[in-house]
Amino acid sequence: MAGKKHKTTEKSASYNDTSFGTAFRKGNIITKLSAVVFGLGNILHKQIIRGLLLLAMEAAYLSYMFNKGFKAIGDMITLGTNLQEEVFNEKKQIYEYAVGDNSMLCLLYGVITFVLTVTFLFVLASSVKSAYNTQKRIELEKPVPTFGDDLKSLGQQNLHKALLFIPILGVLCFTIIPLIFMILIAFTNYDQKHQPPGNLFDWVGFDNFVAMFKTGGDLAKTFWPVFSWTIIWAVIATFSCYILGMLLALIINREGTHFKSFWRFLFVLSIAVPQFVSLLTMSTIFNTNGPVNSFLRTLGVISTPIPFLTDPTLAKITIICVNIWIGVPFTMLSTTGILQNIPKDLYEAARVDGANAFVTFMKITLPYMLFVTTPSLITAFTGNINNFNVIFLLTGGGPQTLDYYYAGKTDLLVTWLYKMTITNKEYSYGAVIGIIVFIILAVTSLLTYRRTGSYKDEEAFQ
Repeated sequence: MAGKKHKTTEKSASYNDTSFGTAFRKGNIITKLSAVVFGLGNILHKQIIRGLLLLAMEAAYLSYMFNKGFKAIGDMITLGTNLQEEVFNEKKQIYEYAVGDNSMLCLLYGVITFVLTVTFLFVLASSVKSAYNTQKRIELEKPVPTFGDDLKSLGQQNLHKALLFIPILGVLCFTIIPLIFMILIAFTNYDQKHQPPGNLFDWVGFDNFVAMFKTGGDLAKTFWPVFSWTIIWAVIATFSCYILGMLLALIINREGTHFKSFWRFLFVLSIAVPQFVSLLTMSTIFNTNGPVNSFLRTLGVISTPIPFLTDPTLAKITIICVNIWIGVPFTMLSTTGILQNIPKDLYEAARVDGANAFVTFMKITLPYMLFVTTPSLITAFTGNINNFNVIFLLTGGGPQTLDYYYAGKTDLLVTWLYKMTITNKEYSYGAVIGIIVFIILAVTSLLTYRRTGSYKDEEAFQ
């Protein structure tokens, strides 16, 4: 009997996690019809409220599709056909604007309809699986859950569904839909010459991507230098702050350093000042007529101002140095606690073996730090690729040049994207840059993290 009970329980657990294909294939006629009339299996088996909720979702979707959905899909395909135009009103003897289509809204409503359709298919699968679940319970002579049981389950075994419902809804509305919309913009000619509703934009396929990478094109002549500088900047900014911040933490934490709290306070003080204030201050200090150049001229060290922010090479060096000054205290704080948790007996054993400070750092400190901080290091690298503030507030992407397409010598991909969209209304090219940045970050982060000890052997230093 015990074995039979265990087998029944096992079988019951298996159909609860049944896939849609299995449920539809093995289900009876009522279960199959639940794919056409949502909630039918539940209603016929006296789960009235659950069945009516599923049926209401189906009715709401079909109502939307017949009233607006099919038109939205058609408008998404054409992106609008009627232009807004001026029409002379004979009665009023004035020109009035006749309302036309808006390509942006056509695309947005089409994306929303697509997401609703995917949600509808998910509800369809849920309807069939729920009907199959009820069918199997009846066959095994198990009690069919009531609506009260469903509500109780939301506070117990299905608590995760109740807690995640609103966050998932938020991600869907404010992340997934805008992301799909942005990606699709990259396949249109939405720019300053095609501003709806006065001028509609249209689908152009991969033309924008071809233009971005086409050898000899204006966009390609800008993209590759900006892309190269973005990668160089991200690598130098990440590792310079990381290494120098770690060394600073080591120096402060060493046994011979006095007034440790004072030194930490001194360096952390720069964090207390809002970053945009620090960057704007630095931009003024290193200006052509700023305090640094004025002081050097007064001392007679220079006769002409040093172009800290107007020479391409010097501007990049200045940006990196200012970023170090801003970023090192953050790294010092994050690494201080980790350094204090490294077992002291490792250092004592190294000293007994005759290892000097450099060997100890390379063999003990650095591996331990990399193991613990690799995820945050990847996050810092990602943040530096998208570090809009440092570039925009220090140099504005300048110095400007006619060799680039709406970009300056110190622009990153993210600041170039800003100029393309906000300033020059080249939305389709901006979307292409956004997709490229996303691909770079996603591939780099995933590949790097999967090769680290933090991922492969998370218990190595426990």
